[in-house]
Amino acid sequence: MNAISEPAAVGTAIDLDRLATWMGTHVAGFAGPITLDKFSGGQSNPTFALDTATKRYVLRRKPAGTLLASAHAVDREYRLLSALHPEGFPVPRPIALCEDETVIGSAFYVMERVDGRTFWDGKLPDHEPTERREIYEQMVATLARLHRFDPAQVGLTDYGRPGNYFGRQVARWSRQYRAAQTEDVPEVEKLMDWLSRTVPEQSSATIIHGDYRLDNLIFDPSGGKVASVIDWELSTIGDPLADFSYFAVHWIMPADGLAALGEVDLAPLGIPSLEDITDLYCALSERPRVANPHWYFAFNLFRIVGIVQGIRKRIIDGTASSLEAERSAAKLVPMARLGWEQARIAGAPNL
Repeated sequence: MNAISEPAAVGTAIDLDRLATWMGTHVAGFAGPITLDKFSGGQSNPTFALDTATKRYVLRRKPAGTLLASAHAVDREYRLLSALHPEGFPVPRPIALCEDETVIGSAFYVMERVDGRTFWDGKLPDHEPTERREIYEQMVATLARLHRFDPAQVGLTDYGRPGNYFGRQVARWSRQYRAAQTEDVPEVEKLMDWLSRTVPEQSSATIIHGDYRLDNLIFDPSGGKVASVIDWELSTIGDPLADFSYFAVHWIMPADGLAALGEVDLAPLGIPSLEDITDLYCALSERPRVANPHWYFAFNLFRIVGIVQGIRKRIIDGTASSLEAERSAAKLVPMARLGWEQARIAGAPNL
């Protein structure tokens, strides 16, 4: 992860003196003054490198402005990190949570800064084929390890709601899409209807990340080991197939210089194929192959549409948290169309 001094989006200015006062009370060993630089990328919870003369932290806050009630729950992220870090799972060490919005204008938490490398381009252009394979295999292994945790044993029994995860998620993202809707997209309407009528049975209930992809991981400074999994905003208790299929759908989404790998000739690059990562995940998690993966791909593309629609709405409202927001918002219609294509492959009627 590389910190880049980036002009703050509308409404995100932070009073450094007030923040330093709070840090002095709640963070052991803290000594100001501080500098704050916004990390580039990301559209959900604005994230900053918070540095002092002797220590380096990360601050993650809710965006400014009017937000959907269930979105941007930094307190949930903090709780999740507090549960997984003592278990040795690669996440940043949580340090302090602040729910007092008067400090910097919204709730936030502070965590340790994990040194390492973050990759944005799924093709990993600066690596050798053997290095690329190691990185992707480590990603799969880390995800399978996450899914082996028993939520009850790490104090997260109530971290998600009971019942069918996919049913809840289709309903949730339908509501969130409607709440942020700015235009009519026929493919979204068809996806919402078809997904709601074809929800599969839940395979099991585990801790899931909710946004597991290449740029949400920090890798060791050398080698392919995962040093930290970051950005847990969408984490919950749910069906692990939702997590894995979201990771895998990047093999279908058109390559755009980011995590997606669709239409890329992977073999010469040493990047595992969709079949390879599926076989490895199933072996490591001791799960049978997915009978109809295209339903799960359609679901995840619909969920991406819901996220992107929220970004588009925040652009219109003037509260977008990143200068890359407009690029993300432009994916709305293409992702909706790709989602409906996957639904058709999965058996949806030709409406």
